[in-house]
Amino acid sequence: MSFPLLTATAALPALGAIAVAAVPAARRTAAKYLALAVSLGTLVLAVLIAVRFEPGGDRFQLTESHAWIAEFGVRYELGVDGIGVAMLLLTAVLIPFVILAGWHDADPLETKSTRWRPTQGFFALILAVEAMVVLSFEATDVFLFYILFEAMLIPMYFLIGGFGDRAHSGTEENAAAQRSYAAVKFLLYNLIGGLIMLAAVIGLYVVEGTFSLTEIAANDTGMATNTERLLFLGFMFAFAIKAPLWPLHTWLPNAMGESTTPVAVLITAVVDKVGTFAMLRFCLGLFPNASEWATPVILVLALVSIVYGALVAVGQRDIKRLVAYASISHFGFIVMGIFVMTVQGQSGATLYMVNHGISTAAMMLVAGFLISRRGSRLIADYGGVQKVAPVLAGTFLIGGLATLSLPGLAPFVSEFLVLVGTFKVYPVIGIIATSGIVLAALYVLVLYQRTMTGPVKAQVEGMPDLKARELLVVAPLIALLIFLGVFPKPLTDIVNPAVTHTVSDAEKKDYDAVEAAK
Repeated sequence: MSFPLLTATAALPALGAIAVAAVPAARRTAAKYLALAVSLGTLVLAVLIAVRFEPGGDRFQLTESHAWIAEFGVRYELGVDGIGVAMLLLTAVLIPFVILAGWHDADPLETKSTRWRPTQGFFALILAVEAMVVLSFEATDVFLFYILFEAMLIPMYFLIGGFGDRAHSGTEENAAAQRSYAAVKFLLYNLIGGLIMLAAVIGLYVVEGTFSLTEIAANDTGMATNTERLLFLGFMFAFAIKAPLWPLHTWLPNAMGESTTPVAVLITAVVDKVGTFAMLRFCLGLFPNASEWATPVILVLALVSIVYGALVAVGQRDIKRLVAYASISHFGFIVMGIFVMTVQGQSGATLYMVNHGISTAAMMLVAGFLISRRGSRLIADYGGVQKVAPVLAGTFLIGGLATLSLPGLAPFVSEFLVLVGTFKVYPVIGIIATSGIVLAALYVLVLYQRTMTGPVKAQVEGMPDLKARELLVVAPLIALLIFLGVFPKPLTDIVNPAVTHTVSDAEKKDYDAVEAAK
């Protein structure tokens, strides 16, 4: 029996979360190093998966299948395709940087109300989220995926509501109220989507008699048109909230704004990717005809997300909320790439998920280091930073240039592929979508100009430059942005066969449906 590599990759952070939570309260530093070691071990396992994966082999590889709830046809069934491998690598790469960046974010905080911040709980929750996200990228049983999709909301709720941003302009009571509001809004939005998805999951079982993706693909009996469309809408609604897609996006700016910076990165660079990943694996994989039927509406919503997110980002006064609205715009590009139903579009969308995760992590983490020095998220409170902290300003600029998809940096490749795939079939939408690129240049460069250039403000004088730990966080992310910008082939070689299979399978099922209707 081969070693269960996929299970081990999820089990290690899950067990690590329990171990970190059990560390005595006085041993906070030991808990931090244990969490970091677990995340690095998970990264090693993810790299092993990528090494063992054969892009030209079976669609799902390194598979595991065990009976779980036999009475209801639920199995513990895992497998990865090229898209899943890419998302596993993204998650495993980012979590160590999230932990390093948040090294002091959960240290005890002495205030007038003396609120205790459990360090062990903070890092244990991050590892718990990693375990669930990793397993969701591996699950090929729909019910297993649904459980993970919902369960990851619990640790995220506590990370948002229990460990908020210290750079809050109001009183501590007001800050706590804002955190609570953001956490509850995040939970309610996603729970509502999850409940609707649960009805669709049950409906899928009634129609197919199984939750297994491989068995459903093998049966290939087809569904009644209206049934397929209803089930698709149930799945898509939940994924559009998680992604997030306009107009279901409003929880994201609150959640990112009130979270600590590492948790904000965890939300937009890792957890939200489960939504767009699921659109590819489940919406297109299970309901290809309904996906094509809904394409015009979804493309319009994606286009609105692109333009709306960028326009609102231009007018933001809060640095973290600016990055949040920029992410909404970028998720619009990802969803557009998925639903144009071309190989270039979907390859670009998958690369966009990875590259957006890296670029947003780089920009947001440097912004977090900046905010922690000044104690304010307001853009107007900064000026002339590049004269007192040139390394911080330089890394912030590179992260911003990656966000606006500068040629030579990783996001350019993915955005270019998405637009090429869109222009092939929907040229008008492609033309309008390019306005998002222009607006991205505007909000990034204006942000840099207002915070980093000009006279040095009195509150910024004496601001220290990046320290060794902070450089250890930022430098590898920038290196990845440059490497994947000039040489994306290692990633495209993994992703392209899976994307080609998804597109060809959808076209085949659409052709079969047309023939059956004759």
